[in-house]
Amino acid sequence: MSRIEKLEELLQENSGDAFLNHALALEYVKAGDDLKAGRLFKTLLEKNEDYVGSYYHLGKLLERGGDEAGAITVYKKGMEVAQRLGEQHAYNELKSACEYLEF
Repeated sequence: MSRIEKLEELLQENSGDAFLNHALALEYVKAGDDLKAGRLFKTLLEKNEDYVGSYYHLGKLLERGGDEAGAITVYKKGMEVAQRLGEQHAYNELKSACEYLEF
């Protein structure tokens, strides 16, 4: 059984688990399925706005897909959340990714 299959099985029991959804999205990124990964990250953030790590990964997906404006929007939203939560490391990573695109 693949990691994707294991995570999907676990999510059948607890579909709202943010960690499992994030992990599954990352597995889809590794598998090259950016569409599924992006959908998972977006759904995760709609339900769990404070799951800061997903902003970075969603932004990178958008960036890789050529949607730089969308990536900047995601990075900035993530920066707001990270700042509100006092997550300085996440804030710095998001800021760096955002600045790279803006300059």
